[in-house]
Amino acid sequence: MNLQGQRDLLLLTELERDGAVTQRSLATKLGVALGLTNLYLKRLARKGYIKITTIPSHRIRYLLTPQGFTEKSRLTYLYMQYSLSHYRDMRARLRETLSRATENGVKRVVIYGTGELAEMAYLSLREMNLTLVGFVDDGQRESFLSYPVWRPEDLAGWEFDAVLLADIEQTAQHREKLGHCRVPDGKILALGPSV
Repeated sequence: MNLQGQRDLLLLTELERDGAVTQRSLATKLGVALGLTNLYLKRLARKGYIKITTIPSHRIRYLLTPQGFTEKSRLTYLYMQYSLSHYRDMRARLRETLSRATENGVKRVVIYGTGELAEMAYLSLREMNLTLVGFVDDGQRESFLSYPVWRPEDLAGWEFDAVLLADIEQTAQHREKLGHCRVPDGKILALGPSV
């Protein structure tokens, strides 16, 4: 699903939830400028997905049309397909990365991160009979999946074979942080390219 489809779905969902929502609020949710939000809304109106009314005369209200409900359903279905495909891809990448690691003798793994990818990594470790030593992160949470979350600096006293980076966007920053914590680069597992 492309970015425009995701934005359309978000807009249609928000307008269905609250037809009196402000453009400023929509712009914040989309993460775009107010003027761009206005253009998106006008485009949805031109396509016949929404009607823009002024009831009372000083207040704008957005109404989804039958076409708008149909488009929202179509986009929701596409988004679910996209999400499931992404989930399967990430699980395959995790399995591939961990399989290569186990071939090299890795048995005890630390997971760096506490997001959705860390949850998938935890499940993958359990499926592959690898031992989770613990979770480390940069202090965002105290616990994750009923485990305490430690800071990367605490790794100095731990016994582990590898640290799995469970955050694709910040791989370079996490590698650098682990380097400062004296974790050898050879012990850092990052997810490989898409399969």
